[in-house]
Amino acid sequence: MRINVLQHVADEGPGAITSWANANRHELFVYHPAVYGKLPTAAETDLLVILGGPMSPNDDYPWIKAERALIQKLLAAHKPIFGVCFGAQQITKLLGYPVKKAPAKEVGWAPVTRQSTAIAGLPASLEVLHWHEEMFEIPQGAQLLFSSQHLRNQGFLLGDNVIGLQFHIEPQPNNVREMVVNDGDYAAGSVLQQTPQEILDHEESVEMEALTFRLLDFISKHVSADDNGQLT
Repeated sequence: MRINVLQHVADEGPGAITSWANANRHELFVYHPAVYGKLPTAAETDLLVILGGPMSPNDDYPWIKAERALIQKLLAAHKPIFGVCFGAQQITKLLGYPVKKAPAKEVGWAPVTRQSTAIAGLPASLEVLHWHEEMFEIPQGAQLLFSSQHLRNQGFLLGDNVIGLQFHIEPQPNNVREMVVNDGDYAAGSVLQQTPQEILDHEESVEMEALTFRLLDFISKHVSADDNGQLT
């Protein structure tokens, strides 16, 4: 299976998504549309991952609109899509829902709670990394997956192949350090009231990687490959 990842800033990479791809012997390709302006085609995409970034879907950049055109083609083809933070907002923006300021800026570690049993094996509560001040609306027909104390719309499942999360579960310890040393000042004004050092010192839950694997397993269950790597 070919996984195409859209990475928007240097310090927000695929993290545990790469571990999942390697564990399942999938090919993973990382694109940087904000830098190079290049995107994969829908035909060469078996699973699309759209990562986070400081930009907004409301920004008027050609590559942001081009991303949504790609998402639209993949939705029409019923291919799996996994959106994180900005990525989840891109999905809902395409579907006609507003992306706007959240009730509170969330930067740091805080729990989210499960709101649906549509995906088996999800933890009832999990401490995750938040890094946002905008929010998406839940699309019509989608199921609310997760909520937090400060924001109801933390995750959704659309059909059986599209997941959007407002929070981050993909960063591994080195990724968290990269985010904090480069963008730690963003924690100022967060309702979570954590300093960059406190974010760094927080013990990362091993459950984050397990949840990443579980969600990707779920949306990719209809995509398989034979021993030669050919899609079936």
